[in-house]
Amino acid sequence: MKSAAVVGGGLVGLASALALALRGWKVWVIEKQSRVAAHQSSHNSGVLHCGLYYQPGSLKAQLAVQGIRSMTAYCAQKKIPHEICGKLVVAADVVETPRLEALHQRGIANGLEGLQRLSAAQARQIEPAIRCQEALRVPEEGIVDYPAVARALAEDIRDHAGNILLASRPTSVIAQGGGWRVGLGAPASKTDPGRERHALVVDLVVNAGGLHCDRIARLCGFAPQSKIVPFRGQYFKLHPRWHNRVRNLIYPVPNPDLPFLGVHLTRMIHGGIEVGPNAFLALGRESYRMFDIRLGDLAESLTFPGLWRFMGRYPAVSLHELGLSLSRRWFARELCRLVPGIEARDLMPGIAGIRAQAMRPDGSLIQDFDLLTRKGQVHVLNAPSPGATCCLAIAEHLARQGEMAMGMPA
Repeated sequence: MKSAAVVGGGLVGLASALALALRGWKVWVIEKQSRVAAHQSSHNSGVLHCGLYYQPGSLKAQLAVQGIRSMTAYCAQKKIPHEICGKLVVAADVVETPRLEALHQRGIANGLEGLQRLSAAQARQIEPAIRCQEALRVPEEGIVDYPAVARALAEDIRDHAGNILLASRPTSVIAQGGGWRVGLGAPASKTDPGRERHALVVDLVVNAGGLHCDRIARLCGFAPQSKIVPFRGQYFKLHPRWHNRVRNLIYPVPNPDLPFLGVHLTRMIHGGIEVGPNAFLALGRESYRMFDIRLGDLAESLTFPGLWRFMGRYPAVSLHELGLSLSRRWFARELCRLVPGIEARDLMPGIAGIRAQAMRPDGSLIQDFDLLTRKGQVHVLNAPSPGATCCLAIAEHLARQGEMAMGMPA
């Protein structure tokens, strides 16, 4: 029986392990936290993305369309809370209407169904609180309980004789006998350096390490040109007085000249309205609190030339996102472009997430999914949003790549 070690117990890692197990592989999932889906998979807006934003023909575009359909089918099968509620993308002023039309055409090119251009009056029939020139209705978007998806995937892996090793991390990956010896230890701490305690010998290593995928790649014997630069995104919960005024999902029109989507309003699957996120450099790869400094992570980011080139390319954006991080009043003003009347006092503490964004040395962001295959190894080097929505489709792609990797020359 072929065997695989999947490093990372987030949605992509779990889905990949299940895809391999369903093909008859013996799988081990290696997760350094004490639970699955502890990072990006549970620190996000809970949205099911259907492929509106992505470059036609890109891997993101292909897998997003496949991904939301496979994800909704899986949720229905497992009785996981989800809803295809649709969303509005809002052109707040006339400058944004050409961008809205370009977005509409991109969605058509990507195979989305039921897209509708709406006048301001038509849009307000769906979301009465919004202010806009025009809007684009995207009926295939939805909301879901991603932690519940992760738990269901973990249960399915175990039902197919797979193993999930929690509180465990790879300490070494060394070629052995045509496969790989993966040393395992506990997560490093102040009192325990995480020495190797035991090892697995497997045919295939799948790196789905998310926030640490570039480091895991180096552990496997090669250094990707890109580096993960962590961006912290702050979310707030809207005061209950807004719960009946925001019905589903309200998004801005993204500016194609800027690197991030912008703050949006999202009805949550278990109730309430969440707003955000902004995007500013995190002080550590797992620094969910704003001033939680992880010196090693921060030094790695600040000594990476790509980060300084990125900030030099987008100085106004960097300052704007910093302002959103520091000021609720600023955050509320940004939301008022979409829904007038929101005040700083309406923003209640919410979660924060860390986006594992791959960045090149020239400061450009890798926008597409970045998957690399070597002899007996498959690496997911960039899979931010819509990675959660697409995890089942990504997993099928990775499983095929993994089987191909077994026949590659060393």
